[in-house]
Amino acid sequence: MKSARILAVADPNQLLFAAWRLVGRHRNLSEVVANLLPVLASAVPAELVIVRRIDLRRGCLETVAVAAAKPLSPPRNAVEVLSRQLLERLLTRCREGGVHLLQRAAGRDALELAIPPGVRSTVLAGPLLASDGPLGVLLLAEAAGHRFDQGHAVAAESLLEPLATMLESHCRLSQIRTEYEAARADRQSLLTRLGQADGAETIVGAESGLREVMECVAQVSQSDVPVLIFGETGSGKEVVARAIHSRSKRAGGPFLRVNCGAIPTELVDSELFGHERGSFTGATQRRQGWFERSDSGTLFLDEIAELSLAAQVRLLRVLQDGTFERVGGQQAQRVDVRVVAATHRDLRALVAEGRFREDLWYRLAVFPIELPALRYRLQDMPALATHFADRASRRLGLPYAAPTRLDIDLLCSYPWPGNIRELATVIDRAAILGNGERLEIGRALGLMHGPLPPARRDSGPAPVADPSRLLSLDEVARRHIETALASAGGRIEGARGAARLLGINPHTLRGRMRKLGIDWVRHRTSRAASD
Repeated sequence: MKSARILAVADPNQLLFAAWRLVGRHRNLSEVVANLLPVLASAVPAELVIVRRIDLRRGCLETVAVAAAKPLSPPRNAVEVLSRQLLERLLTRCREGGVHLLQRAAGRDALELAIPPGVRSTVLAGPLLASDGPLGVLLLAEAAGHRFDQGHAVAAESLLEPLATMLESHCRLSQIRTEYEAARADRQSLLTRLGQADGAETIVGAESGLREVMECVAQVSQSDVPVLIFGETGSGKEVVARAIHSRSKRAGGPFLRVNCGAIPTELVDSELFGHERGSFTGATQRRQGWFERSDSGTLFLDEIAELSLAAQVRLLRVLQDGTFERVGGQQAQRVDVRVVAATHRDLRALVAEGRFREDLWYRLAVFPIELPALRYRLQDMPALATHFADRASRRLGLPYAAPTRLDIDLLCSYPWPGNIRELATVIDRAAILGNGERLEIGRALGLMHGPLPPARRDSGPAPVADPSRLLSLDEVARRHIETALASAGGRIEGARGAARLLGINPHTLRGRMRKLGIDWVRHRTSRAASD
């Protein structure tokens, strides 16, 4: 039975063809070089093939591939540091091209700098060149009982271009791996500073207050249907969206979050679907939108209710057939994206008022999930407080201070209009006020609604206001704006509008109303409507 190998060749053209065939057949440089010796048997009697890379950044020569007919003398991946002057001599010589007969002891040719220690026989050396300059050197050591001549040098030149192509691919792959490892190290460092061991979000209360929610997540994760998450501001809608993504078959793809309320109306199309170069002033190059960037992954559309009716129409098309057109483009683009949307608004009421498209509502609400507010899951308060206290100690560089029973009671007596996000902020503030010795929960809650109470010199607890009677700043602002709207009969602009009463710009007022979820229509009176 014949062994499966490439037959040795003698003609330089056949050698060139065989070398390119090796490059096309094997994935990496080491495999190509390892299979090169049998090919060279008749054309170039070599017992050792070495490819050395010129690394200018580190100022060295690195052996990246070796094949030998007998036990190896030079070590694999040997790195030899050269002075800048010697490297420049080598680069200058490489740019001249050609394969040359060399002996390490001669010292007449700069290419001899590339010969590794331990190689004493006659060597054929040729530069491996890329479009932007020399990449490395190919070295062939003559086999025992043979002598290299100029004919062998001519034949060896056939190997330079194929091996240079393979070495260039090797260098690019090495650079990508280096950048990947650096990015992974940066990510791990950032996660450590944020108090997370990995990229997964910690879902506290998954077995208690969020049990029903997590059951819904488990049911819908493996399908690709759109999901609509309802919940008050700060209740953890993004955490649930990430849980859906991480448990789905798209977990290896991207997860991107878009805050629809933060995109200016005139830029919605460009942000979501991208634009072509020259499509509008300032579009100096083609730009991918959020849908293209999340292809094969999950796109989380937060505050979906803030999209304009025109943007809702274009979003509906993507959800229906997975196609869209970039701004200024003529060609339809196709993407495979799972959409998870979220809102703190009552979309059913907005549909009834004509401010949210009914067909988009039906398309998004295939599988609705409603998140309970923190005040309805107080059984999770001890675990949540402990979790955020541990995170605060690591983020702030303070000793860990566990919440006491009194701390938990104070936290449970507060209404939490800002939900989980507000709780995390309060715990951070309490850790800072307690200086790592304890959590000053009472002072942290009181600081939001009045001057900082003086710290006591004794070890007893500091006096605080009754937390059950305190309001968050958002709630105070909401009530104040609603009072002004009622006084103005629902009018926002004009001499008798709410903006004039509050002393702010009407556009600013509208922005705050959207953020606070204030429905100005219900304050509208017939008198104001007729003005």
